[in-house]
Amino acid sequence: MKIAGFTIIKNAVTNDFPIVEAIRSILPVVDEMIVLMGDSTDDTISVIEAIGDPKIKIHHSVWNKNLRKGGAVLAEETDKAFALISDEYTWAFYIQGDEVVHEKYHAAIREGCENYAFDTEVQGLLFKYKHFYGTYDYVGDSRKWYAHEIRIIRNNKAISAYRDAQGFRIGRTKLPVARVDASIYHYGWVKSPTQMRKKLKESSVYWNDDNQMEKIKASPDDYDFTGFDSLEKFTGTHPSVMLDRIKRQNWKIDIDLSQKKFSFKNKCLYLFEKLTGIRPFDFKNYKIIRK
Repeated sequence: MKIAGFTIIKNAVTNDFPIVEAIRSILPVVDEMIVLMGDSTDDTISVIEAIGDPKIKIHHSVWNKNLRKGGAVLAEETDKAFALISDEYTWAFYIQGDEVVHEKYHAAIREGCENYAFDTEVQGLLFKYKHFYGTYDYVGDSRKWYAHEIRIIRNNKAISAYRDAQGFRIGRTKLPVARVDASIYHYGWVKSPTQMRKKLKESSVYWNDDNQMEKIKASPDDYDFTGFDSLEKFTGTHPSVMLDRIKRQNWKIDIDLSQKKFSFKNKCLYLFEKLTGIRPFDFKNYKIIRK
């Protein structure tokens, strides 16, 4: 049983993506790491090369500028990266440029891959998620944030990225998956207000038409982090690969955790989930067949 990691990235330096931390966080789990490098205009290639691990195999791609809706270019690039994984690998571990795995989960991830290696009904492994917001001290705890998603898929080339590569499917069919007792730490919304707005303006070209782009370009230079519906204090530890980055945080955001901005319906669903741990009517981009 062998595992290949894969990721896509473009302009990680300009947009302050923790891509180095993302890659380093899964290197102990994978036997090879495919990095598909987009046509960056910054020093992304240098920071990837500086990791200096022989497992890393860098490939190059040019992102399709005509894919301007729903982040479809991310799915296309993810599929290109997946196609680079050779048949000798049983599993493919996908990590996005703003996602990091805590080292405390490495053993559980390897165990999950080994347990289901020959159970071919299982086409993917399902991870829990922690979505950090504003700073490294807060996580989203509402239905706005997806609670689970597939991050390891069987090396079956019938599988492809779904929509903006949040998850995977075979055609329109949801993947049958098994749970793995591990979480992905998502840091995409942890940036200074200025850097967050800069990143949103640059990445919006892959989501919006020209009219929408003009409105986005005209938006304020600093992102307003007060638009959350519900957050809670993070009380755990961060992955060790993130500690240097966290020490470099040079901004402060005042968050009032007492604020809960829900409709009546969403407030009831939120309270029900807090009491029971169950999230009713939640969209699931997968089919759990092994608990």
